[in-house]
Amino acid sequence: MLMFLLKCLFLSFVGAFISASVVQLSNSCEYPAIFNFGDSNSDTGAISAAFTGLHPPNGQNFFGSLSGRACDGRLIIDFITEELKLPYLSAYLNSVGSNYRHGANFATGGSSVLPGGYSPFHLGLQISQFIQFKSRTNILFYQHSVNNRTKLAFKSSIPKPDDFSRAIYTFDIGQNDLAYGFQHTSEEQVRGSIPNILRQFSQAVQQLYTEGARVFWIHNTGPIGCLPFNFLSYESKQGNLDANGCVKPQNEIAQEFNKQLKDQMVQLRRKLALAKFTFVDVYKAKYELVSNARKLGFVDPLKFCCGSYHGYKITCGMESAENETVNGNACKNPSQLVSWDGIHYTQAANLLIAKKILSGLFSDPPVAIGQACF
Repeated sequence: MLMFLLKCLFLSFVGAFISASVVQLSNSCEYPAIFNFGDSNSDTGAISAAFTGLHPPNGQNFFGSLSGRACDGRLIIDFITEELKLPYLSAYLNSVGSNYRHGANFATGGSSVLPGGYSPFHLGLQISQFIQFKSRTNILFYQHSVNNRTKLAFKSSIPKPDDFSRAIYTFDIGQNDLAYGFQHTSEEQVRGSIPNILRQFSQAVQQLYTEGARVFWIHNTGPIGCLPFNFLSYESKQGNLDANGCVKPQNEIAQEFNKQLKDQMVQLRRKLALAKFTFVDVYKAKYELVSNARKLGFVDPLKFCCGSYHGYKITCGMESAENETVNGNACKNPSQLVSWDGIHYTQAANLLIAKKILSGLFSDPPVAIGQACF
């Protein structure tokens, strides 16, 4: 009889524990803000604000001509904000029409982790911009020297001080470190540079942790060898292209970068005990899309919609004269292509990739973005 009672008590305890666990997992994190760091894969207007604006047809299928995105529509970061039911992120550098109440985007086209490369806005500078942004918004929030109407306007367009510790911090950077290396050094030198790139990345994360960041959603780098631009500019050798036409040596180095990045995440989890890290295998999601492009309704994944690299470079939306006038107009149906301009993905491709990664199926630990704080 005693054994029977003990068994019932044990089963009741287990049932209660499981129920509590299910309740916790069924809930979603309440992120008041997103702070994003990266390159053109998640730039929502910084490069346009800092330098020359991105011209139409960029943004034509969703935002219109002022999207600031190297895409016909939305980027993965836009689908992240939609998933979390937050507004699209304003670029930190964009002074016109911006609202930072629910976060800010420090990503800038061409950025890399290391200084140098294509853009001055490397990751270290983006972190410095964030620290300045946080300091200034806190000062404005508590400022009493302005009149009530001005104070109210400030408060409605900036994060609350405690939002910084409850926000989610997203990263999509590293592709340009590899791309710049491929263009200006050897493949072996690019491979050898990975530890230094990731040391700098780790330092950036630790700086944010010191500033109160606790939830990190970190994308690895995509299959850079599958970008049409790289395929067209690569001097192919026998055996150096895979079944999809992607440049194998470049993808192998990207995979090595991702392996070492994942190892860094293990170390950061040990070092930063209060943080929650989600490592997102964007490489796998993108490569699966390229491999199954035709089955998913796309045409050849190595074709692109806007601009040209065939003997002359014409940026999407720009015009050039080469014997006759050639322009960077878009194709008629961008949704049939994986690549928008030879380097960036179309909105249709971004949507499919976002659906894959936001569910948690490509994450370590395997949690959806809405539960990454647990």
